[in-house]
Amino acid sequence: MEIKNWLKDEWALILGSSSGFGAEVSKKLSQYGVNIIGIHLDRKGTMQNVEEIINTIEKNGSKAKFYNINAADETKRRECLDEVSEFLKNNEKKIKILLHSLAFGSLKPYVSEDNSANVTQKNMEMTLDVMANSLVYWTQDVCSRKLFSKNARIYAMSSAGSRKIWPTYGPVSAAKSALESHIRQLAVELAPHGITANSLCAGVTLTPALEKIPGNKEIVDGALKANPSNRLTLPEDVSGSIIALSHPGADWITGNIIRIDGGEELS
Repeated sequence: MEIKNWLKDEWALILGSSSGFGAEVSKKLSQYGVNIIGIHLDRKGTMQNVEEIINTIEKNGSKAKFYNINAADETKRRECLDEVSEFLKNNEKKIKILLHSLAFGSLKPYVSEDNSANVTQKNMEMTLDVMANSLVYWTQDVCSRKLFSKNARIYAMSSAGSRKIWPTYGPVSAAKSALESHIRQLAVELAPHGITANSLCAGVTLTPALEKIPGNKEIVDGALKANPSNRLTLPEDVSGSIIALSHPGADWITGNIIRIDGGEELS
């Protein structure tokens, strides 16, 4: 088996495919012959970036089917998967990789002197629904349509914020903790079907999501000091790890929180 052949002509479903980790993983997988179903939510102003990602995928010789929808919308999710199901079955293909990389949530304090600035019930529920619970719903609908291939992989992007306290990160931290819990449960329930599920905890990475966190400069400075390699994690570090974890030799790795941080949390 040549090094790139085990993923050729497979399909990946990427939730959050237009920026950050989702965009990088989409492009990297396409280098290995993986076709991409991309789920993203973009306005006109950022669609150029989406088009560039699609062009890169196609230049690598892979296919790209992108859907500009709200991944947390139940109706849109089911309509999308109905269409995906039809064209995959017509081509006798299934989904090998599902990546959850949705970064859309409230960054507000729980309690502050200004009550109007505090996180609301609506804020909290939206953050948990998009950044955690949506993984369960997409997985359920893929399973019910029998779209997962043999030895499929599920990955969910977590962060050290699931365990650490960063200013205003509380709602997202709760969502990341829930996401890790969902992965553990899915790992157990899907093991009899040969499907693995793992959380990927990347080190501090310069992504659009990081830029939105108040005090991100201090987070970056702290990561640089803590990392024994004296650099931040790169999106390429994550995409390369997904390639490695998708090898048939990694079929027995499931239910874990896998740190991809160069040892950032060791000190």
